[in-house]
Amino acid sequence: MEKLDRLGWAAGQSCVSYGARIGIRVNDPSALESLVERLPPGWKPAPSPVVERLYSLVVGGAGARPNLRRFNVLYGDLEKLARSMEIEQVFESFESNLQLYVAEMARRRVFVHAGVVGWGGRAIVIPGRSFSGKTTLVAELVRGGATYYSDEYAVLDSRGRVHPYPKPMAIREEGMTKQRKYPVQTFGGLSGDKPLPVGMVVVSEYRAGARWRPRLLSAGQGALALLGNTVSARRKPGIALATLERVVLQAPVLKGIRGDAKEMVDAILKMCGGSMRVTAGGHC
Repeated sequence: MEKLDRLGWAAGQSCVSYGARIGIRVNDPSALESLVERLPPGWKPAPSPVVERLYSLVVGGAGARPNLRRFNVLYGDLEKLARSMEIEQVFESFESNLQLYVAEMARRRVFVHAGVVGWGGRAIVIPGRSFSGKTTLVAELVRGGATYYSDEYAVLDSRGRVHPYPKPMAIREEGMTKQRKYPVQTFGGLSGDKPLPVGMVVVSEYRAGARWRPRLLSAGQGALALLGNTVSARRKPGIALATLERVVLQAPVLKGIRGDAKEMVDAILKMCGGSMRVTAGGHC
């Protein structure tokens, strides 16, 4: 850390996100704004420079000699997280690592890898990791009139309610691994602004041509399905399980193989008892 401290930092920012105290420092002030734009939703500036995790970005570029370029290098505390000539790749590594850190260290919240939409005063939670297709399904639900809450995490409080985590939706183009970010308005939707009780949990796995014929899981099975996608499950197992139990005791957990996301949406709407385009009445 002493070696990093001596590199010469030109700008920095300390912030609080879900109780986790984060620091950012850069050797090039122009890069700080790009990092701040990638902070988790709801972050706040912190007056104290004392932090629990420190990100240090060394911006490269032209070297001392002609035709020599230096790498952009990102550190999380002492760990080298990214090293690339492409600064955007380093920014993406920062965002991904920071969000995961906050999800694990959050105070008074439990983060579950999941997409979330709201309808009729209740939330539909779609647990799943990257490449599981949850963002595609969330986008289709939003097109159908659902309120957008998240395509990355279901943020749960101690009562089992879901809070908004309205980052732009990261859509992976067909046949590509790189994602593009879209505001929810791109899909004709709006973001939620208040916590919702969970009305349904949908555990699904994509298979081309499959039909959605789910089975109802028991409360214990449902809690385990959510626990497998819970970021703090190992660090805070007791708190995580207590929170997930509140979810599965108030909402059915359905599991099955799914095919096309649009067909999946139709099936969910029928199970919820009507179209998400209605603005009042009923819940899953």
